[in-house]
Order: sequence, then structure tokens, then C-alpha cells
Amino acid sequence: MDTAAYCADLVRRHDPDRYFADLFAPGAARPHLFAIHAFNAEIARIGEIVSEPLPGEVRLQWWRDALEAGDAGGNPVAAALMETITAFDLPRAAFRSLIDARIFDLYNDPMPDRAAFEGYAGDTASSLFQLAAIVLAGSRGPGSADAAGHAGVAYALTGLLRAFPLHAARRRLFLPADAFRAHSVDQESIFAGENLPSIAAALADLRAVARAHLEESRRALRALPPAVAPAFLPLALVEPFLRRMERPDYRPFGPVVELPQWRRQWILWRAAERGF
Repeated sequence: MDTAAYCADLVRRHDPDRYFADLFAPGAARPHLFAIHAFNAEIARIGEIVSEPLPGEVRLQWWRDALEAGDAGGNPVAAALMETITAFDLPRAAFRSLIDARIFDLYNDPMPDRAAFEGYAGDTASSLFQLAAIVLAGSRGPGSADAAGHAGVAYALTGLLRAFPLHAARRRLFLPADAFRAHSVDQESIFAGENLPSIAAALADLRAVARAHLEESRRALRALPPAVAPAFLPLALVEPFLRRMERPDYRPFGPVVELPQWRRQWILWRAAERGF
């Protein structure tokens, strides 16, 4: 299996929404989008597959060293990524920042506040939107930084709102802790899975934040050239997930809010055809 096919398969298995979104990009751009998203999948999974922070730090350092030296070391994702970085003159600093942001995933410290969360989302989800836009623009400045910034916060926040019951069961708090403090929620109540009105109110506030960033990203997207639109297709899933979490039967500590895969693909197709 060549590096492009390897990356595509990795993204399909671990990040299917971005995989199907990438299929709407021009054929020549797809291998490069898969390379970026395969790198992200590898980095994002580290916190899930290590049992202690130190092995995770070692894995992240390997990626830092590989980027610095330009040496893939036989890793097919690294090889594909370095080819993409060279082809489109992508900023290596963006990849280093993404690696550094994922250090947070290795520890049990709560996300302290909204500013810290927006920084985390900016270095992860927002960066991925922006890098994909640069590829689709042919390495020219796509003017998409504002759209990517807001899109990343909306996308990351919605994903973490969905994962809230899973993280709470593991005594993790990826959502901004100040949103819960504003409603006098004690972290132990979250970790105990208590269905308190105050927790529901804090989550509602965070959904409102996600919606505000979603609207700002849509506004910014209207000014961008159509060529970069496929970079932002995953954003089309934010609204449907938020609506699911706003239904009367939603329970914060219930099953993770999901949409069938066929429906996700249909939403992505509709967004590709009609826009956001």
C-alpha cells in the first residue's frame, strides 16, 4: 500500500467525517488532505492509546523531531505529510503547535476557561481547516484565517459536548471549567454523573458559544472562493449535532449523541452541493 492509500485508509477508519468530506475535494488535492488528516488522527489517538503521560510525550516528541529533521523514519504518514508540506509550503509551525496542544490530552488537568479552550481549538481543529484551505487554494493565501478560527471552535466544542459523558466517566473535563463554575457546579458532580439542572444550564451556555462561532464562520465563508469550500465541509455536521443536544429528551450523561453514518454522508453531500 502506498503512502497516499495508507493515509486514506487511516482517516477512513479513525476520522470518517473528514474522510468523506475529503472525497468532495478535487482528485489531485485528496492525497494531500488525507496526509494532513492522517497526521491529525495519529496525534489525536495518542491520548487514547497510552496509559501514562510519559509514553505519550515520547510519541509526540518523535513527531516533533521528524518535522524538524524532515526525516519520515519509514513512517508512511510522516512521509506523506512531509511531501504535502513541501508541495504547498505549509507552515511547519502549525504542525508543531498542533502537537504541543495535544499534550493537554495526556493529563487529567481540566480545561481552565474559555480562552484556554479557544486556544486549544485554534491549534487543533482551526489549524486543520486552515491547512486544508491552503492546499485547495494551491498554496496561495486563501484568506480563510477568520473562517477557520471560528469553524475550529464550533467544530471542536460540539465534538467535546457530544463526548462529555465519556470524558466525565474518565474524570476528564475538556470543556471550559469556567462555564461550570458560573453555575456553581462542582467538578465531582460532573465526574459522578449527576443530572443536575446547573450542569444542563452550563452545557446549554456552551452550545450557545458553539452556535455563535458557527454563525461567524458561515459569515466568513461567504467571502471565500468556492475552491476552498471542501476544506470546511465537516462544519456542516455541527448544526445537526447541536439540534440533537437541544431536544427535550437529551440527557448530559446519557449515550453519546450520534447520527447514523449514512445521514452524516448525506449532510456532507448536501453541503457540497448547496453550500452552508
